[in-house]
Formats: sequence, C-alpha cells, structure tokens
Amino acid sequence: MAEPLDRYDAELTTPEMVILEMDAVDKLDATSQLAERMHAAGRISDLPGFLRHVNAREHQLATGLPGGVGLPHARSEFVSRTTIAVGITKYGKALDFGAADGPATVVLLIATPASSFSEHLEVLATLARSLSKESFRESLRRAYDPEVIAELINSSLVFFDH
Repeated sequence: MAEPLDRYDAELTTPEMVILEMDAVDKLDATSQLAERMHAAGRISDLPGFLRHVNAREHQLATGLPGGVGLPHARSEFVSRTTIAVGITKYGKALDFGAADGPATVVLLIATPASSFSEHLEVLATLARSLSKESFRESLRRAYDPEVIAELINSSLVFFDH
C-alpha cells in the first residue's frame, strides 16, 4: 500500500539515492542506475517492471527540461512511496533527454505509486518550477555532497509556496 505524501516530512530522496559523477552511456543507463538506488532502498519492489514503466513513459514524450535537466518519471504499482533519485553527471558528460536546448547534466528520476495521480503531478510540477531557476540547478550541480543535494530536493518540495 502506498504511503501518502506528507509535505512537512518529505524524505523523497536520501543521500543514498544521489549519484555524484554519474557515468552513464545514455538516458536508459542513467535511469537504470538511479532506479537501482531506489530498489536498494526498498522503495521499488520490481526493478525490471518499474524500468519498463519509465521507458514506456519516456517513449511518449521527451522528459528533458531547459537548462540541462532530465526528469524521467513514472507511476507504477512497483513503487511503495514517492521517491526521487538524483544523478549529477561526470564532468564533460551529458545525456540526451530530448530538451530543445541540449543534453542534461542533472537527472532526477521520480517514482510514484500507481494510485497517486495527483501526488505525481504535484511533485512533477513543483520540481519543474524549482528546476526552472538557474540558481537551483547550479546549486545541485555545485553541491559535491549527496546530503546537500538530498536536502535541496526535499526542501524544494516541502517549502514550495503554491
């Protein structure tokens, strides 16, 4: 059963779900690496099943955002609670997520339970708003500490003023 999102206790990501210096050959590889972290944390019950959902979503519409961000995401029955894994690519590496302005150096994989449609949209919209700010994207890129990155992501979702 999916846990409801409590916006004041949002531990949507943890330092263990952050990959610094991510070295991925393409967006599927990046998504797999991030999903493996979610699976290891016990937030995804079926890794191949979840990746099928992410890849199916990726084929519907590109998930690249302006400013060098990839935002792959899926709702899935294999997700126990809303989770975000973060990858910051290795210097000089970037991944094509289909954004008009070029490849991504910051990748955020969002996993939400299949039953949580409104929560999925809320997390996506809130993160997209934060990521539209150059200062937020740069904070993620420059924070060479998984704890700082996790805190940036979690606080952007908790304190966002609707």
